[in-house]
Amino acid sequence: MRGCFWLAIFALSLSGFVDEGSAAGDGPALDALVRAYPEQLAGYDSAYLIWRDGTQMPLSDGQPNKSLEERLRHGSILDQIRLPYPAGVSAAALVRQGDPGRIRNRAFFDKIYGDCWRGEVSPLLAPVIWLPQSWGQTVRVISVNGVAARLAEISADLDALPAPVKRYAYPPSGTYNCRTVADTGGPSMHSWGAAIDINAAHAEYWLWPRAAPANALPPEIIDIFERHGFIWGGKWSHYDTMHFEYRPELVNAPPAPAKWATAPR
Repeated sequence: MRGCFWLAIFALSLSGFVDEGSAAGDGPALDALVRAYPEQLAGYDSAYLIWRDGTQMPLSDGQPNKSLEERLRHGSILDQIRLPYPAGVSAAALVRQGDPGRIRNRAFFDKIYGDCWRGEVSPLLAPVIWLPQSWGQTVRVISVNGVAARLAEISADLDALPAPVKRYAYPPSGTYNCRTVADTGGPSMHSWGAAIDINAAHAEYWLWPRAAPANALPPEIIDIFERHGFIWGGKWSHYDTMHFEYRPELVNAPPAPAKWATAPR
């Protein structure tokens, strides 16, 4: 009987039901994901993310050996949560290792915020006055999950910083923009209205040729954004130091298992 049991397990693994891409060991990260989007997510089981409307979305695409480039272009839900984001402004947290948060499952975010190419995002945008005491102009971001309210709180916190520090935060270089990412072809987080680019004059971007490096972003700014659930693109290998996006599941996630502590090869 024992031999039959393991033969059955082997057969299931070949059919894709049991593999390294399953949710085994991902419970803490999945718990953080559900906590981060309570309006939409009800829970998960071994194979599916369960939405409050009854939708079941596969956690894995059954391809556990994808390269980082493949994950960036065709990431599953598990792919997007497995690479840990190093929250904080310590020296270790600012060392660029992989692209934590740059992997995004399109179906997941389309269901939360809508598909901008179908005109589903624009009606859900809300105005935020950016640094009202310093710049005072309006930007538009998604209202779902209170993203706009959090960005307004960030704006107030940034406005209270000393002038030499907060000058890095304005004028902003963009919020909602229905577009794709330059190198992956997937939707930008801007296309869901859940990202902001701050002052590009002080930024570095991995595709920009520069004669000299831009000034480093003050840690106070990174800390404020992260405290409100936003991750910073300056921590990516494909760095984008003006970019912040709302990803509370990563900022507040527990440490990842050891095998996922670095970027997938």
